[in-house]
Amino acid sequence: MKSTLIRVLCYGGGLLIVSFGITITILAGLGTGAWDALNVGLAIKTPFSVGNWVIFVGIILIILNALITRARPIVVSLLTIILLGYFIDFWLIVVFQHTLFSGLVLQLMMLLLGIVILAFGASIYLQAEFALLPIDGFMFAIKDLLGVKLMIAKTIAELIALVAAFLFGGPIGLGTIIVTFLLGPLIQWFFPRIGKKLNWKTAQ
Repeated sequence: MKSTLIRVLCYGGGLLIVSFGITITILAGLGTGAWDALNVGLAIKTPFSVGNWVIFVGIILIILNALITRARPIVVSLLTIILLGYFIDFWLIVVFQHTLFSGLVLQLMMLLLGIVILAFGASIYLQAEFALLPIDGFMFAIKDLLGVKLMIAKTIAELIALVAAFLFGGPIGLGTIIVTFLLGPLIQWFFPRIGKKLNWKTAQ
């Protein structure tokens, strides 16, 4: 019972923190991660919000992942993208009301803060070992399809998102490069430490 509660809290709380980190990187105005840049670009071009596009793109990826792997769609991932999409809209529209940070030093500081928060939240959310984001599923689908290493598959997935973000006018810039290189190592640093602190498996 205790372990189930911890997993639920890690899942929901982690996604809330992830959404806050993503929001801060967007509002920093220096460019954000490739997938987030795509969602922002699509939101600029359409009447739909960034959070809406997180959900729409996630649904497309769920279907695409199923086609690539010739497996059933991982429908449970819908919950993850719906929560993440609504959380992002909550921060962007309700809390910050699309306010952008100004001044290069402040923008850079907020970008780095957002990345750290995002990595911290992702490390908590991953502890739940529940439904992965369709973006992660897309990376594994590319790995299986092309028979390449995971990092190469991740790079290919990021490049696809980057090209799409560029075509839709998403915020690509210095921040995109910083997010790409810092996020993975930060998650790797946070994940085992958070897991050790929670130690929820021993509570089963």
